[in-house]
Amino acid sequence: MNEIKAAGGKAVANYDSVEDGDKVIDTAIKAFGRIDILINNAGILRDISFKNMKDADWDLIFKVHVKGSYKCARAAWPHFRKQKYGRVINTASAAGLFGNFGQANYSAAKLGMVGFTETLAKEGAKYNIIANVIAPVAASRMTETIMPPDILALMKPEWVVPLVAVLVHKNNTSESGSIFEVGGGHIAKLRWERSSGQLLKCDDSYTPSAVLKKWDQVVDFSKPQYPSGPNDFLTLLEESTKMGSNEQGEKVDFAGRVALVTGGGAGIGRAYCLAFARHGASVVVNDLMNPDDVVNEIKKMGGKAVGAKFSAEDGDAVVKAAIDAFGRVDIVVNNAGILRDKAFNNMDDSLWDPVMNVHARGTYKVTKAAWPYFLKQKYGRVVNTTSTSGIYGNFGQANYSTAVRTPDFYARDGTLLTLLEMRHFGFLPGYRSGGCQVQHLRQHHRTERWYRHDQDDPARGARPGLQA
Repeated sequence: MNEIKAAGGKAVANYDSVEDGDKVIDTAIKAFGRIDILINNAGILRDISFKNMKDADWDLIFKVHVKGSYKCARAAWPHFRKQKYGRVINTASAAGLFGNFGQANYSAAKLGMVGFTETLAKEGAKYNIIANVIAPVAASRMTETIMPPDILALMKPEWVVPLVAVLVHKNNTSESGSIFEVGGGHIAKLRWERSSGQLLKCDDSYTPSAVLKKWDQVVDFSKPQYPSGPNDFLTLLEESTKMGSNEQGEKVDFAGRVALVTGGGAGIGRAYCLAFARHGASVVVNDLMNPDDVVNEIKKMGGKAVGAKFSAEDGDAVVKAAIDAFGRVDIVVNNAGILRDKAFNNMDDSLWDPVMNVHARGTYKVTKAAWPYFLKQKYGRVVNTTSTSGIYGNFGQANYSTAVRTPDFYARDGTLLTLLEMRHFGFLPGYRSGGCQVQHLRQHHRTERWYRHDQDDPARGARPGLQA
């Protein structure tokens, strides 16, 4: 503040935590009578391997990076709407976009900023509110603990500022809901890239073996699409009905494996549980309401199953049910979820917190509880569930789009995966639209004069093993 005043500018100091966003924004209103630009930049690090991470390491990161950004934006939003003008910059990170060793908490929080930003952009468009998210690489109090001095000297924070100035200027009336990577004088916009995918007929021949038969199509980016929203699943479904039965590949076998499915008492969670049982797995049906009906279905089929009637937030109890019943856990499908939809202008903590607790913290808690068993076995499979809302944003779902974006950090955080033969996949289900299209989404960089595809990760592009 004193530097600004010494240079002839106007400034006021605020000493509140960003978790008290109302107080932060109120300082601006009292001092200047309005707020036009919000840059959510506050951040901390609590770097530690996922194996050794404690709840405090997870929770503190989320309080500052995720809830702090929400609280400040929520407090500023009514002022933006009233004056029909507002500019928001949220801060992601390369760790959030691509994952990083020892930063599962930070990566998850930062990736959540992408879904949050895209939803704010959609809800704000009518009121001339522009929102973008940046992934800066620059010297700071955070990065000075992890970057060598010679690199810090080159990665000046000043090299990030020009991009932010362009994005928040009044002349920017169209660039909104975008992701930018910036640092060292380089600026690049990121966008989604979708493979051409695999289309299968939706009948009894639509099996894991059929998916595996032509898996190369799922990960084939030779003729990519660059989507800004969900696929047209209804049209794809119509096309699939005209196809013949699906050709089958090698048999998928889960015999001897234990699969744990959260939110397994109904809907797609129930479908997962029944499918695992049919293919030989012992199944742990986790559901806060009623796991017993699905357990009984599996037993009537001749399969093995046990219920775990706990919230996903109680991950230790959920995983303990698997260990007590079967002595191991091999597969975790993080499927549990809730909705608390409301326009951002009307959203409050009672709508924000439960969605974050189930989708983000629940995913962390269950996976964290299973992790020691994966390490001991040198084997583990995790499927996390995101949403088109998390990928592209959606009206009235700022909480949900943020929360369901965070679980993708497991797919991007490669900690120990290769050494321990673990595989993590982020999953975007299209079941709500009834489509049978299987496609792969990834991000890649794009600028007007500079373009490249990210180098394919052999581990991600490889054909999944046929045996569990």
